[in-house]
Amino acid sequence: MRRLVAVSNRVGPVRGAVSAGGLAVALVDALRHYEGLWFGWSGRVVDGGEPKPKLAEEGGLTLATMDLPRQDYEDYYIGYANRCLWPLFHFRIDLTGYDRRFAEGYRRVNARFAQALSPLLRPDDMVWVHDYHLFELGSELRALGARQRIGFFLHIPFPPREILLTLPNHEQLVRALFDYDLLGFQTEQDLARFCDYVVQTAGGRMNGSCANAFGRRVETGVFPVGIDTAQFRDFAFSPRGEHVFRHMRDALRGRCQIIGVDRLDYSKGLLRRIGAFEALLDTHADTRGHVEYLQIAPISRGELKAYRDFRRDLEGAAARVNGRFGRVDWTPMHYLNRTLPRRTLAGLFRASQIGLVTPMRDGMNLVAKEYIAAQDPADPGVLVLSQFAGAAQQMKAALLVNPYDVTEVAEAMQRARLMPLAERKARYTELMNDLLRYDAAYWSGAFIDALRQAQLRRASGQVYRR
Repeated sequence: MRRLVAVSNRVGPVRGAVSAGGLAVALVDALRHYEGLWFGWSGRVVDGGEPKPKLAEEGGLTLATMDLPRQDYEDYYIGYANRCLWPLFHFRIDLTGYDRRFAEGYRRVNARFAQALSPLLRPDDMVWVHDYHLFELGSELRALGARQRIGFFLHIPFPPREILLTLPNHEQLVRALFDYDLLGFQTEQDLARFCDYVVQTAGGRMNGSCANAFGRRVETGVFPVGIDTAQFRDFAFSPRGEHVFRHMRDALRGRCQIIGVDRLDYSKGLLRRIGAFEALLDTHADTRGHVEYLQIAPISRGELKAYRDFRRDLEGAAARVNGRFGRVDWTPMHYLNRTLPRRTLAGLFRASQIGLVTPMRDGMNLVAKEYIAAQDPADPGVLVLSQFAGAAQQMKAALLVNPYDVTEVAEAMQRARLMPLAERKARYTELMNDLLRYDAAYWSGAFIDALRQAQLRRASGQVYRR
């Protein structure tokens, strides 16, 4: 059996993958199946030196981790990845900070990762590179002579051509993608925006699913990330999930709970979401004293000023809502900056009649899927979902909204609150059936199968047509 080598910015937990969720669960399962190696940053920052990869065995996998020198951390991770690429790929040109020093740091770390990974590779390995931190890793590996099949998956949105053109080194970034055998995107829209760049800017062409530009070609495909649906459903009804559910229902005393769970990030639409909740209380007097909104927003990227400013604004908005509408016996909004265990989250989702997932732009958003997976089939809640989340392309039975329109979101919450049981069950059944079919194992399996085929077609000169 060929070995799978996964490369990501951070190497996540192996034994704790179930608790970490998301990418960690899907990757660990795939890596175990293929007796794999997981390579990436250790999460540690060191002063000076040339860090070497550290190998360890954990849970049946080989982990290879690299520390980052402080300058690389500042330039590659804080600078280029999070001050430049993250806002740009979420369509926020106004928050994008470009600096040539950051771009050099990004190239330097991608090259350093390639130099450390290359000696660890076997000739028949499959290499699966993840996300925007490592656009150039495939190119750096090829420069070192790597001939293994190498695939790349972008977890965040791919931006429109007009936005990408504002990045001074956009051509270098896209050109590097053509050193992969397969490029995976979350949605058809993301793939279409990539193809538009290839044709309109790079002067290339599309031949079926094969992109041709820069004298090279690469296969493309759409692979929406899933969750371990059955496992998360079990979390909601586990002893811990059951305890949280019953405790929450007792505390609510018949009130309707709306829940949001997001990293504290400007792309998640949290300020407008609070504005929509405020509009709900403003326009529907019957909600006052009968609806509570729980927003869980663990702090992320606290080193960046934009995130510190955003957190201050968010705290002010939550205080404003409670100040306007709160009563001695009722606090309309509860706001937590904490990371909660997944079984606890599952119980909270199950106790919440409305799941509010309204990012301004999102690659996929697995919280939307976890909320549905945690529901009781006999009395399911309703998902209110941004049309700009990648999940909206799969989850048509949710109440899809424009997150920029606070009135529309407020009215969707009211509709969800009053929705008859029969309609709630029908929407839940449609959503849950899709989640069970297109789960995390399906996602990783589909990508790996496509990567195998892509390399065979590249070697034989065949072109794959969808």
